[in-house]
Parts: sequence; structure tokens; C-alpha cells
Amino acid sequence: MIWRSIRLSHWPSRCAIPNYCNPCQYTGRPYSAAPAVTPSIATILTTETTGDGQPITVAGSVRTIRNQKYRSFLELGDGSTTYSLQALLEPYQAEGLSTGTSVEISGVWQPAPVGKEQKHELKAENVRILGKADAETYPIQKKYHSAEYLRTLPHLRLRTPLNALLARMRSECDFCFVKYFRDRHFVRLQPPIITSCDCEGAGEVFTVSSNAPTLLTKSDVTPSQDQCTAFFRNPKFLTVSSQLHLEAFVNEHQKVWTLSPTFRAERSDTPRHVSEFWMLEAEVQTESLQEVMDSVEDMIRSLTLHLHGSGFMEELLNAHRGSNPSEKTGDTYYPALLDQRWNGLTRTSWPRITYRHAMKQLQDAVESEEVQFQYPPSWATGLQLEHEKYLAAAVGNGSPVFVTDYPKEIKPFYMLPSSPNANVISEHETVACFDLLLPDMCEVVGGSLREHRLQNLTQAMRDRGLNVPAENALSEGNFGDMSPSAEKGNLDWYTDLRRYGSVPHGGFGLGFDRLLAYLAGIGNIKDVVPWPRYYGRCDC
Repeated sequence: MIWRSIRLSHWPSRCAIPNYCNPCQYTGRPYSAAPAVTPSIATILTTETTGDGQPITVAGSVRTIRNQKYRSFLELGDGSTTYSLQALLEPYQAEGLSTGTSVEISGVWQPAPVGKEQKHELKAENVRILGKADAETYPIQKKYHSAEYLRTLPHLRLRTPLNALLARMRSECDFCFVKYFRDRHFVRLQPPIITSCDCEGAGEVFTVSSNAPTLLTKSDVTPSQDQCTAFFRNPKFLTVSSQLHLEAFVNEHQKVWTLSPTFRAERSDTPRHVSEFWMLEAEVQTESLQEVMDSVEDMIRSLTLHLHGSGFMEELLNAHRGSNPSEKTGDTYYPALLDQRWNGLTRTSWPRITYRHAMKQLQDAVESEEVQFQYPPSWATGLQLEHEKYLAAAVGNGSPVFVTDYPKEIKPFYMLPSSPNANVISEHETVACFDLLLPDMCEVVGGSLREHRLQNLTQAMRDRGLNVPAENALSEGNFGDMSPSAEKGNLDWYTDLRRYGSVPHGGFGLGFDRLLAYLAGIGNIKDVVPWPRYYGRCDC
């Protein structure tokens, strides 16, 4: 190893950051192992040139080619922008080129004739085919393809301008979140994917096995002892939330967060559900639910302003030009939708109402015959999708709405009561929690204060039949009176967090893919997830 032969005296007395553009003085190789690449089309399109132009080399895939008798016009894309670069070719240079072909073109970047849509064009001097595409069988042509059709080609739809834009937008959101939390002194963590518990208690989990022939869920099939215990000794599951594991860090670090994959074995084929998705989750030491909601509001607003300033709205509008008007994404509907959503997210304040207030507003609307619901609003059954849509429209007026203090019975065991010091148990007891409802998309964020008192937490767990041994987690039997000290259960480690120096804290979880779909004006979450997995489908 060359580094072993480097003596400390070789380094300058005043520590300096090396210039990574220059080669290493010891090896002669560049510091970065990344190969040099040609300029992106996004960079070239912003390059102004006059006179005779300037020589460039660009690589990308052919979006379309139009051949004439004396010349050919080629539109090239590379994912860096939804706009195409136009290249001017001689007929012999266009031989073998068709939509989907990967090429590298060298030539002169020069001003285009007056009246052209683009100010500049590339006059090709050399065309090199990097990868051919059969024009007869290539399934992504330059024409309208429905979202349903593109879902059957998840590996190829990534090459379309819109899906390439969504990939960049996803990357930019990730960067923006990292910067947002780092600037506020949060610690980013990597929680486990395989867990011993169902955080939400809903039972919609995937069971992990080293030799199971099919995916199993808690709700339908009880796996054999060999399938579930051979590797881990007792059943383990794919995580449905990282919240419980984040709470283990909050004593020491005070503010933590993660962006990680999450899995739900929910047999729902709706525009809002997939089986594998990404969740942004955060936990902080706090005694105020308002502070948690303030953080959510500030974070989403900051993200939206950043994306707007980075030109993503303009690119979304460009990507949707020429869409099918029958799907309400055409040239008139879509810009108004996008403008309404982004403006709503950047307003100075989002309404906050209690569940009790929301329920009364829904019932008053029904009594006044202002609206009819398929499911009558009821305190005990919770808010249905149609109720959330009404509240987002009626209360939010285009902006998101926080609904707080839901009934204890319909929320998970770990939530702190809205009045934790009250001695009287009310028929309508609530917990200190919130859901953030976005117009059309509805719930995108959920959060709460966590029950940090050991006795109260263990009682809530016993009331829900939790903290049972993991081998019993797949059954629905009577678990008896199991206290954490009586037997090591799959949540006993969680009660230890309260047993030893617990602190008041709270947090939230944000559906990353739902927020991205909302920002992009896309109605189905399956069309923003690069590789959507949902009930009955797991392609590629």
C-alpha cells in the first residue's frame, strides 16, 4: 500500500485541503476515480456562442429523428433536462439512427437560423453509435404513452423526459432535506430494515425468511417454524416505520432523522398506496406538539421554495406539454394545478384544527346538505379519504391543513395523551398527535408526542396485546397478562428506553413519495416510484 510508505514529514506543516482537480503528488493519478464525461445537455443549452460557434462533444439518446433529402434533424436527450438538443446531420451520418439509439456527437455549437425554437443547434461533424435500438420493437416512441402502459415497462420508462426529471427531482429533494436537517444540527441515522416488531400494530407486515417460497403476511398465512425461526430463531419482519428505533437515539442526540425504505403488506391497489416506499422520519426532545408541527411546516415550505428557485416547476410544465388532455394533464389544467399546489405550500401559515372541530364541521356540512359522504362522519371510525379531501378544500383553501388530537382508540399505543396529567378518563379521550392533509393527496405527514412514562406505556401495550414474545406475534390468540419484566417480548427493548432515563420527545413521519407526487402534480404514487411494488405486482 503506497500510503504506508508516506512519512508524516511529507505533508506540509500547515494542513491544506488538496486540490482534487490535480493529480496526486504520490501516485500521479487524479484524486477522483470518476471518469471524465461529456458536458450535459442542460449545460450546453445554456452556453451562448456567436460567430463560428465552438466545438463540443455530447452524448445522449435519440428522442426523435426527422430525415429529409439533404439533411436530418435529430433531437437528443440525456436526462439532465426535459428540453432536447437539436443536431443537424448529413444524411449519411443519420444512417442506423432511430429513437432510443445511444450516440456521441462531435461538432460545432452554433447559432440557429432566425425563427427556430432553439437559439442554437449542433452541426454534427462526427457521429458515433454507442448502442443501437431496434426501431421496430423499441416500446418508447415519441408519442403519447399512458401511465398505465408505462407501468408495464418500469425499466424503460426511466428514459422518458418526465421520469428522468422525477429522478433528478427526487435527488434534489434528498439533498435539500439533508441540508435542512444538517443546518439545524440533526443527526442522520440508518435504522434497521429487518425488525422484531410491528411499529403501527396494524399487522400489515412482510415476514422475513431465508427459505420461504412466497411472501407471507401476519394477517393471512401463519408460516411454519422452519421458515421463520431457522435464521433468526423467531419471526422477523420488514420495517413499517423507523420511529421506535429513532427513539433509542433521542436521549443522546436530542434531534435525529432518517430517510429510509418502508414496507407495508397492505392489499390496497389505490393511487395512494404501494408496498415499498420511502419515509422521512424525525424525533426530537420536546414537550410541545406545536413545535413538531412548526418543524414540518417549515421543512416542506423550505423544500418547495428551493425546488421553485431551482427551475423544477418550469421543467415539469415543459415535460407535460402535449400530454393527453383527457387525463387532465393538458396545457390548461396542469399549469393551474401546479401553481395552486406550490403556492399553497409556500403560504405563511397553514390552518390547524382539532379532530373534534373537524368532526363537527363534517357533521354540520352533512346536516346542511352542503355535501354527501359515502361514510357518515363518526367520532369512533376516524376520518375517511372523502372526509380528508373535504377538510383540505374547505379549511385549507388550497393550503395544507393540520388535524390534531385524534381519539386514543384509533391511534397507535405509543402516543402521549393530549392531557397527560388528567386523572379523569374521558369517553372521548384524545392523544397529542396530528395528520397533515394536502389537497387531493390527503394525509402525507403524521406525528405525535410519544408516551415517555414507563407505567403508562406498559399499560397501553397490555391494553393492545403488545409486548408479546415474537413467536406469538403472528397469531391472534390470548396473550395473557405479560408485563415487560415477566418475559422478554418483541417490544421489551422499547420499554427499556422508558425504564432508564426517559425524556419527553415527539416526532413525525413524512411519505416521501406522496409528497413528490403532490409536488409533481401526478395523481398516482406508482408513477413517481421508480420501481413500484404493490399488491399483485413486483416487476424487475
